[in-house]
Amino acid sequence: MSLLKEVLPWWARWLFFASAAAVFGTICYYKGKQDEGEKHIAYVNQQAERSTKIAKAQQAVVTQTQIKYVDRIKTIYVKGETIEKQVPIYITQADNDRFAVNAGFVRLYDAAWSGEDPRPAADSDREPASVSLAQVVEADVFNATTCRAWREIALGLRENHELLKRVTNQVN
Repeated sequence: MSLLKEVLPWWARWLFFASAAAVFGTICYYKGKQDEGEKHIAYVNQQAERSTKIAKAQQAVVTQTQIKYVDRIKTIYVKGETIEKQVPIYITQADNDRFAVNAGFVRLYDAAWSGEDPRPAADSDREPASVSLAQVVEADVFNATTCRAWREIALGLRENHELLKRVTNQVN
């Protein structure tokens, strides 16, 4: 150390130590930044793994729900078609001739399905409509079948949503 004092003036020694401290500080600073960067990369990777697990779990839920409700809806339509085919057995031409459907019934029926208010009742509402009793039943069977299918779709969507929320919250 005494040789260093003899060879270098005080300001050169001070500059040397200041430079060494700066280099050491810079190395420590960048090492800290590198550690933080590595922590961030680990966090991003962890989130990506979690997202992948959630996506796989949700796909399984969607597949199971779809299989379950597609079969239910198909069954509803098959039963509806079976019932429609039985209309001529339950309502014969004699029934159609005996029980007339009047125009007022048709107007109210159409208004109920469209959501529109029917116009005021008139004498023409008492006249027979060009719709037979069998046609009314066929339309009703079809409408009931469709409503039941849509009900199952709504129930399936609700169940699917709840299961998706559940698996999303379970994945850690």
